[in-house]
Amino acid sequence: MVRAGAVGTHLPASGLDIFGDLRKMNKRQLYYQVLNFAMIVSSALMIWKGLIVLTGSESPIVVVLSGSMEPAFHRGDLLFLTNFREDPIRAGEIVVFKVEGRDIPIVHRVIKVHEKDNGDIKFLTKGDNNEVDDRGLYKEGQNWLEKKDVVGRARGTLSWL
Repeated sequence: MVRAGAVGTHLPASGLDIFGDLRKMNKRQLYYQVLNFAMIVSSALMIWKGLIVLTGSESPIVVVLSGSMEPAFHRGDLLFLTNFREDPIRAGEIVVFKVEGRDIPIVHRVIKVHEKDNGDIKFLTKGDNNEVDDRGLYKEGQNWLEKKDVVGRARGTLSWL
């Protein structure tokens, strides 16, 4: 009987000894496995690029990272986005936007829209669960967002289970 922790004893391999499995393969099997892995990765990239083209969004699926939009969205929820430039931005719409100087996009609701005579649109956002609007999140001196700041608009959700 082998006891765990006894000096000089070894526990059986768990079957996850990847390098041992690779050493046992002949060259043809190894090339086949590498080719299969490359096909899986390239297929995933093609699907992602296809979604980018179909949705018009640089990031067609995002994960909600904070509780600022509760109860509408919770941490871990997946949002499906579109970003067709010809669609006007409306108050009440949920947008995902990037602010200069921040790497992570923000998911918040549009609360005010200002449209100028020349067609330029500026808007203000706020998290449903936040007390104040997002002007404190924008870059210094910026009071409104523009269409160029939008990564996408929420069109569907898959709630965290």
